[in-house]
Amino acid sequence: MMVQVGSLNPVKVQATRNVLEKFYTNITVSSVTVHSRVSDQPIGLDQTIEGAVNRAKEAYVPDFDLSVGIESGLIEAPHTITGYVDMQWCAIYDGEKITLGVSAGFEYPPSVVEEVLSGKEVGDVMDELTGVEDLGEKMGAVSYLSRGLLDRIGNTEQCVLMAMIPRLNEGIYF
Repeated sequence: MMVQVGSLNPVKVQATRNVLEKFYTNITVSSVTVHSRVSDQPIGLDQTIEGAVNRAKEAYVPDFDLSVGIESGLIEAPHTITGYVDMQWCAIYDGEKITLGVSAGFEYPPSVVEEVLSGKEVGDVMDELTGVEDLGEKMGAVSYLSRGLLDRIGNTEQCVLMAMIPRLNEGIYF
């Protein structure tokens, strides 16, 4: 099984490997730089899913069985403190069909959301808030905010696993 992730982010690559190794033997996971063709900081459901799909499609080449695109974005959510939750979407592409999955969502502190809505990226704001450089490529904001109960790899694994559900049950999905 040959899989290519549309990102060089080690968290996204490791999360993909962790999930797919549970279902496939002899798996190779590689990564490539691609463009999501959405803003660097996606806001909204449509833009976040589009980014994941674009990443998966751009990462796909016929030599691979699957390609994976993962995109985090702020999704509007009523009744939350800030009006937004962060969710990661995963798109898995096989050259014909796309399957999607989403991670658990969590809310950033109001000051972070305010800065993001004024044009900054979550990663930059969280690096500044925590004092951890490249937090998103390490434990992630979710780990910092959950006091280590869920790290970014675990959160990312959620969306990869959810995107695999139709593929694991092809007889009832396709």
